[in-house]
Amino acid sequence: MPLEWLLYPLLGLVAGVLAGLLGVGGGLVLVAALAWLLPLQGVPTADAMHAALATSLASIIITSTASARAHHLRGSVLWPSVLWLLPGLLVGAWLGSRFASLLSGEFLRGFVAIYCLIAAAQLSLDWPRPRAEAVEAPRGAGLSFAGVFIGAIASLVGIGGGSMTVPLLVWRGVAPVRAVGTSSACGIGIGLASALGYATLAPAGTMPPGSLGYVFLPAAIGIALTSMLAAPYGTRLAHRLSGKALKRVFAAFLLAVALSLAI
Repeated sequence: MPLEWLLYPLLGLVAGVLAGLLGVGGGLVLVAALAWLLPLQGVPTADAMHAALATSLASIIITSTASARAHHLRGSVLWPSVLWLLPGLLVGAWLGSRFASLLSGEFLRGFVAIYCLIAAAQLSLDWPRPRAEAVEAPRGAGLSFAGVFIGAIASLVGIGGGSMTVPLLVWRGVAPVRAVGTSSACGIGIGLASALGYATLAPAGTMPPGSLGYVFLPAAIGIALTSMLAAPYGTRLAHRLSGKALKRVFAAFLLAVALSLAI
């Protein structure tokens, strides 16, 4: 069995824990790893970044579902906020996937690397600072408009949007652990809309067997199966740990991911 088939489940474990623990970063790890692994399985180099984004987003549907369920059982998902964010997230994620098809793989690689640097800075600075906790879940059209931006960027970098949704909710007065839980639920919509868009975009005959558009299903399934099991464990850790030291360690890891993509 080729080594890459064994690496997909391992990637799923990492992505699942990060999704439950920090609500950020799992997708970025997946994209960087998949951009290296997928060409070994017949994905053309020119399409590797598109396929990495699409496959990461497809697996995030399951990862986010498992994480959101675990957070919901602990009362950490603000469903009213999810409902206000969701329309914008769906539209933005769909449009982002369509726009990505017009961009070169090299441009997308550089864009993801820059995003890794921004996410690392946000984690290192622990920004924004938590405010006094809001009495009610944030609502309003402002969340829907923000959702369009979050969904579009998430689709272009292959993530569930936690590195944008969590800071937004914290800025609106949501406790960090509840912001992570709410972001996990939002990631389901981003993954669905983005993956559906990418699944209809790949040029005919360019992707290897087992692909649906740009989504390489064997990798997406291998990642999703183990991430589904690991996400609840990350959720339990999120409710026990402050996360500040972990954020800084992961910020350093994101810097390494950005460097690897740049090289």
